[in-house]
Amino acid sequence: MSYLEYHVKTVPTGLSKILRLNWPLILLLITVASVGFVMLYSVAGGSLTPWAEPQIERFAVGLAAMFIVAMVPIWFWRNMAGLAFGVSILLLIGVEFFGETRMGAQRWIDLGFMRLQPSELTKITLVMMLAAYYDWLDIRKTSHPLWVAIPVVMILIPTLLVLRQPDLGTALLLVAGGGAIMFIAGVSWWYFGVVAAMLGSLITAVFMSRGTDWQMLKDYQYRRIDTFLDPSTDPLGAGYHITQAKIALGSGGWTGRGFMQGTQSRLNFLPEKHTDFIFTTLAEEFGFIGAFSLLGLYGLIILFCFSSAFANKDRFGSLLTLGVGVTFFLFFAVNMSMVMGLAPVVGVPLPLVSYGGSAMLVLMVAFGLTQSAHVHRPRSR
Repeated sequence: MSYLEYHVKTVPTGLSKILRLNWPLILLLITVASVGFVMLYSVAGGSLTPWAEPQIERFAVGLAAMFIVAMVPIWFWRNMAGLAFGVSILLLIGVEFFGETRMGAQRWIDLGFMRLQPSELTKITLVMMLAAYYDWLDIRKTSHPLWVAIPVVMILIPTLLVLRQPDLGTALLLVAGGGAIMFIAGVSWWYFGVVAAMLGSLITAVFMSRGTDWQMLKDYQYRRIDTFLDPSTDPLGAGYHITQAKIALGSGGWTGRGFMQGTQSRLNFLPEKHTDFIFTTLAEEFGFIGAFSLLGLYGLIILFCFSSAFANKDRFGSLLTLGVGVTFFLFFAVNMSMVMGLAPVVGVPLPLVSYGGSAMLVLMVAFGLTQSAHVHRPRSR
């Protein structure tokens, strides 16, 4: 029996699909999104506009899209992986010619009814493509150099296109997410060891070359590194954003200043308080307890994704769910590290909480794919 025939004959129908949905995961997504609505209401000074109301509408559309995607058999999404990845690459190329430039970056395409950021879409289509590739590939060939080179090229193509926008944060997420799926699929850890060694050697060479005739970076790029390592060296310039974020984080204490009582956000000291730095507003108003509670909700989402993947005997569905879970983890891990000064500021939003259309809709579709894998997974009779 072929892959398609198997899934057509075993697919659930009607009400059973709804009952098979991963409802705890859905409730967690709604809860985290609600935290985002509350924080966007707060940073707007107690108003649903201009951020909370559009965010609620986008989440409603995303939630509907998630249910629709979940009802479609997983074999369909497996067969659509190549087309979806190809379209996202074409959209990234289209950004080069027709993209809108905002805040010094050319990342968006105006579709009329919305501004789409193709790099957000690529994060998920890359996961789909790699999951389909390793589902097709004989597991005994996973670590063969030829079959390792193919997914590497799949990862590098969108990464290089995204770097041109420029969008370092998304490019790093593409590499990290793609590499994680390769590791999960069974690629030998020796490859990752070699890459880590090369990366370590490159970083060492960059620092050793400073002030020499063969200096590898520009002086201003080294100054950015200095600012990341010690923001106090330029507190009113390059280090201003992270300095204000740390003040907000620290001033929240254990229980926070109270809802809508955060001075850093209300007095506009925080940069991008409704997008990249919204976590600092939450930490200032609700303290360590509020910040840790959000982190706990994120952890539960990852837990339910992984438990669903491990219980799924379909290789594509399992890899897809793991890939979405890892990508989601990288989203909030990078954002939180960034605003706490543990990583450079690279412009990665906090998933389901930060204001944004493309990121919200694409993420909900991604969870729809995990729901499809969960609903249509092979089950013992």
